[in-house]
Amino acid sequence: MDNISVSTTDVRIERHANQLSRQLKLLRDKLFPPLSQKTLRTFSSGEAAQMIGVSDGYLRQLSLDGKGPQPELSPNGRRSYTLGQINELRQYMAKLKPKDALGYLPWRRPGEKLQTVAVTNFKGGSAKTTTTLYLAQYLALAGYRVLAIDLDPQASLSSMLGVQPEFDLSDGDTLYGAIRYDASRKPLKEIVRKTYFDGLDLVPGNLELMEFEHETPRALNDRQKPAELFFRRVGVAIAEVEADYDVVVIDCPPQLGYLTLGAVCAATSLLITIHPQMVDVASMSQFLLMTSDLLSVVRKAGGDLQHDFIKYVVTRHEPFDAPQSQIVALLRSLFGDDVLTATILKSTAIADAGLTKQTLFEIEKGQVRRSTYDRALESVNAANSEVLAGIHKAWGRT
Repeated sequence: MDNISVSTTDVRIERHANQLSRQLKLLRDKLFPPLSQKTLRTFSSGEAAQMIGVSDGYLRQLSLDGKGPQPELSPNGRRSYTLGQINELRQYMAKLKPKDALGYLPWRRPGEKLQTVAVTNFKGGSAKTTTTLYLAQYLALAGYRVLAIDLDPQASLSSMLGVQPEFDLSDGDTLYGAIRYDASRKPLKEIVRKTYFDGLDLVPGNLELMEFEHETPRALNDRQKPAELFFRRVGVAIAEVEADYDVVVIDCPPQLGYLTLGAVCAATSLLITIHPQMVDVASMSQFLLMTSDLLSVVRKAGGDLQHDFIKYVVTRHEPFDAPQSQIVALLRSLFGDDVLTATILKSTAIADAGLTKQTLFEIEKGQVRRSTYDRALESVNAANSEVLAGIHKAWGRT
């Protein structure tokens, strides 16, 4: 009787999984026809000028003079630029005015090490993936070369960046392909894929990542194979593409396993997301205790645990909720400057954009109420600007 029950449940869950996957594919095909590829909206001339750091009039004159990429002209004469064109203009301005090059093209310079930011928390619902996604897109819009790595087998980050894991990926198309222990291991360069968001590349994730969790104990027990220890493998893989990027942002899985420990050891900085509810804070307390114990073992085994900064990010914050305000105040009294000053607000604008697998950076402003949009985007940008300031400080920039 037990065997029949297990079999029936197994078959039912498999059927549900297949039904849901097919429906998600149909939804994606409907949202992003004809080739099911996401595209990023264009930016007005005013938006482009602000992003580059020039006046709109200067940008208009460049266009009239036929210099730099030419914008798309609407029937009423309005100019708009793709993000790719904006990045071309950044490079054009950096060459035109080399003394001000850093202001136009903020890529890291010789001597500035690659910054790898691991976003982590082992409790679901802390907006870890949303925080990772918004940070990666914010940096790309600011002109940095960004690599996003999805280490979560649930692959929500990959999905938001236009990849449907069960349909678009083959064996070895995740970071697992670059850190596995057998002869099928391949260079990370072969796994990285461009996204529709110019300047933002992706190492996607899917359930295959769980193989690393299963294989690592066997590798640790196999004394005939003195390969790189598990906690170094993520960092070694990232080093292969180091020259191509300024910042790597890693979405860690919601558990403290070998993948998370590898990401923490590869990272130059950590962002720990916190949803300001008592149950979440209590869970985070356990997370920090476990992390401390495990990392001390890793450090004694030779792991590099020097981080430029560790910051706590308050997410899904409702500032007029008194219990939440008390928890945020408690966190600030305990951790001081290690808590970002800005909090990321809980917002219907962020949730509504997510329904179509988009962010506030992607949707047209008219899709949600302007005041709601502005308030949510201001909170996201404020938090991300603090993270960027930490990166600049690590680089020695003022």
